[in-house]
Amino acid sequence: MIRIMQLPISLLPGLLVLVISTSAAAENTIQKMRAARLPSTPAAQLQIYASDPDWRVRREVASNRRAPQPILRALATDPRSEVKIAVATNLATDEATFLLLADDPDTTIRSVVARFEYVAPAALDKLARDSDPDIRLEVARAFNTQPATLKILMDDEYESVQQAAAHSLASREAGRR
Repeated sequence: MIRIMQLPISLLPGLLVLVISTSAAAENTIQKMRAARLPSTPAAQLQIYASDPDWRVRREVASNRRAPQPILRALATDPRSEVKIAVATNLATDEATFLLLADDPDTTIRSVVARFEYVAPAALDKLARDSDPDIRLEVARAFNTQPATLKILMDDEYESVQQAAAHSLASREAGRR
């Protein structure tokens, strides 16, 4: 919605144009965000939106379950963590992209990957060797961590990781998970 305020034009020349153009730009961004999240948006248009200067548009593309894998893989290296988190929590994200995110320098991104219920087990195997013990703890608690990975984590240098891995493994063996 564009609001036009009555201002003495002679005192503020050019202000009216600035207000209208700023509002139009904001509306354009909102329209792109809406289109980027629609499953019916063509892949070619999603590719354009994936390189939009506004990170919010890129985040919507990253959340789109119909976004092609090459686009999701490219967005997994976006400078904004919000975009990478959207890729990490997208049900369409493939194993190769999860493995890329598992190497992200940002601990928050690796933590989101470790906690995502539908993450590829190969990414959890990789994160089980993470230098951060909190990430390894998340892997030990993750629902779909492979039993072999849990056994490795039972020998972790941190007792909390060892205990979480032992508990997860025991729960699975008891059929409670």
